Amino acid sequence: MYQNDAPPSFDELLDSARKSAYHLEMRDTYGVADEAVGFAHWQRTGDRDTDPASPYWEPWVSLISRTVARGVVVRRARIVSEPVSAYIRYEHSSTVVNLGAGEDVRWLPRRRASGLALPGNDFWLIDGHFVRFNHFTGDGDWAAREDTEEPAVAELCATAFAAVWARAVPHDAYEMPSSEHGLDTLAEHVPR
Repeated sequence: MYQNDAPPSFDELLDSARKSAYHLEMRDTYGVADEAVGFAHWQRTGDRDTDPASPYWEPWVSLISRTVARGVVVRRARIVSEPVSAYIRYEHSSTVVNLGAGEDVRWLPRRRASGLALPGNDFWLIDGHFVRFNHFTGDGDWAAREDTEEPAVAELCATAFAAVWARAVPHDAYEMPSSEHGLDTLAEHVPR
């Protein structure tokens, strides 16, 4: 798929998509470094950057917008435990930016995923045949990526994504249940 056998950058990967780019997220907490400041700020204040032209969002919005403009369907499905973690609330609060860029996003409560065969890691599936797995540490920091065009692996990911997508709730209809003890750490800090 790619010349000189060098793994493609993420931008190159999405720029190569012709029909579809599907992303499955299955963790309740991510601890990636480029979100640390924003997540901490959100936990203190409840304020989340949702400006698509901001330095944080503009590269993503530009990439997704140009991908969708070529006719590529970009879908993101998130499997989440309920009550959701503080991180998932943070992620949910800015999904409007993903939608505005052209992504279609759905949420699947983990209890509704029990009968599904899922791969062990989050992934991007490009055009049904190229898979980029994202590996994370136990604390949720990014660790490594793994690319494959192995047909059986791509089929597993395509089948898993389709099954999740069919059961998942569209973003605009998904209501996150509150925990019995409030809204995690956010409840302690957000002015009412």
